[in-house]
Order: sequence, then structure tokens, then C-alpha cells
Amino acid sequence: MKSKNRANTTGAATTLRDSTALQESLTDLGRHGDADAEPGLIDFAVNVRGATPAFVLDALAGRLADLAAYPGAGDQRRAVEAIAQRHHRDPSEVLLLAGAAEGFALLPELAPRRAALIQPSFTEPERALRAAGIAIDQVVLPSPWTLDPDLVPEDADLVVLGNPTNPTSVLHPRQAIEALRRPGRVIVVDEAFADVVPAEPESLAGHRADDILVLRSITKTFALAGLRAGYFLGSPDLLKRLGHRRPHWPLGTLQLTALELCAGEVATAYAHAEAVSVVEQRDWMIDALTAAGIEVVGQPAASFVTIAVADGTGVKAALREHGYAVRSCANFVGMDADHLRLAVRDRQTVDGLVDTIRKVLG
Repeated sequence: MKSKNRANTTGAATTLRDSTALQESLTDLGRHGDADAEPGLIDFAVNVRGATPAFVLDALAGRLADLAAYPGAGDQRRAVEAIAQRHHRDPSEVLLLAGAAEGFALLPELAPRRAALIQPSFTEPERALRAAGIAIDQVVLPSPWTLDPDLVPEDADLVVLGNPTNPTSVLHPRQAIEALRRPGRVIVVDEAFADVVPAEPESLAGHRADDILVLRSITKTFALAGLRAGYFLGSPDLLKRLGHRRPHWPLGTLQLTALELCAGEVATAYAHAEAVSVVEQRDWMIDALTAAGIEVVGQPAASFVTIAVADGTGVKAALREHGYAVRSCANFVGMDADHLRLAVRDRQTVDGLVDTIRKVLG
């Protein structure tokens, strides 16, 4: 059964305001791909890339002896300065986070009157804003999910979107995002997957604006989901409002070490090479899926693709029986169980999945 906050993805864009129906049971809202990637299954459900690089593991291992002490001020300063340099920012424009999820959890600190969520998109912003009792407009884009700034209600003083967007893999032009700007409005751009796009052409991470916050993560490319490390980029005033009630040591020594390292030259070169690899593997994956008669929706730009299949729930279950984990999009606003998200993998692994989908679909 489709939940009550789904919208038709084939017609015109839809804006859904809070209602009793929208606020009813959202127990599936926080379901992530890792819930599907059970041990023993070939993982197409989680978007983390491969294994943690050896140079990152070596750096973290080198700090294990320091865990008896509290994180040092020098660790935080070096991490902030490295990130600021990476994005051509002032250190005052960097707020370190215990994962991008903490960034979403801090959004209610901005005290918006009404938030517009560009959908389909990652579910964490909705969870955080609803828990704080903030009114929400669901701006549901029609497939293939092209951003139209005019669809956002004028009275929304907070707009949240992903770029590239999870789960649709859509990369919005930065001009379209900048067109969302209005007096008194804050725009939050989730760029957790920006570094899987070579050269990051649409990123706003290096763009200074008093009303734009950019959220970044080192989770995906560097395979550090278990460490929980990310950061906000924005004006010092907005960052102060976001972080004024955080604990004194919000990040640990290993998180700070990873953030400093992953903003450095070696890591940046590694991320670029991974981004180029993603493009090559994704192109092969799209061609293989299309040749098998499987619909790839839109023009994927990130490390995952979305496919449309009839009886997606049954297909997902059948794939699991054959040893494959895929991500259902049933809990994303504007999508349903007939959309499945597939992480980009190497050719051999993708060929195995495509052959299995063929068998499942008959």
C-alpha cells in the first residue's frame, strides 16, 4: 500500500501542505538502504563506495593511542582550516558535524515558520522538521524531477534540496538553485554526493551567500559511514544559530582527523579519481539495464540510478532470494514501491544483477 504522502510522479508538480493525513504514521520515513543490505547479500542498496582507502585507515590507526584524551583544540582548528582551504572559504564559514544527519537535526535551530522540501529527496530533513513541529510544504517534482524555482511557495522561509539528489540522482543547475533565493529565506543544499561528480560543476560549496547553507559529507566516497563526519558551509551568522546549543565536544578525535585528511590534496585527488570511475561504471550500468528492457528514470549524475519496474516490491523480494539487496523508494515522497534505487557497482557485479533482474521479470 502506498503511504498517504505519496504524489503522482508523472503529472504536474504538486505542492502538499501539512495536513492531518500528512502527519499520520511516518514510521517508514527513516528507513535507509543499510536496512536492506543484510550480511551475505550483494549490496546495491547502500551508496557508500567500496572500502575505506588505506591512507585514511592508516591515519585513523595512528590516532588510536590518543583516545584517552579529550579531542584537542588543535585537532578541530586543523580540520576547520583544511575544509576552509578546500572550498576557498574563511574558517568562520565552516561548522563541523557528526555526520550530515546531525546537520539536518540542527535545522530547527533556524526557527523557520514554513519549510519547503523539494521532493523526492532524502528523508532526514522531514524527520527533523516534523519532530520540531515546523510546518512543511512538500514540493513534489514530476518525473524526471527537474527543479523549477517557481514551484516553491513564496511564504517558505526555508528551502531544502539535494544536489545531486538522493534517490533520484538528479543534478540541478546551480543557477536554478540560486533562483530560489528570496528576502528572509534560507536555502539548504545537501551536497552529500557532490564529490562523486567530476569537478563538481554545480556545487555551491565555494559560493559565499548569507542565505545559502551547503551540507557536505565524507561518508560516501571515503567509505566512512561508521565514523559519522561532515560539515556545514555558510555565513558565520547562520552557523552560529545552528550550533549554539551543541555540546562542548560534538566530534571525537578520529572524526576530526578524518575531516582534516579528507579535505587535503591527496584525498581530493582520490575523490576525483573515484568520481571519474563512477561515471564510467554508471554509463555501463545504464547501458546494461536499458539493453535488458529496464527503464532507467531521468539522467543519473550520482553514484546510484533509479529504475521503474512493475511490482517493485515483488521484484525487490525476488532479488533478495537470489542474493541481491536493492533499495525500495517507497518511503520517498513523490515515489512509490515501483521505483528501485541501485548503487553503481563494477561491471561484473552489475552484469550479475542485470541477468538476475531479467530472470525475475521473466
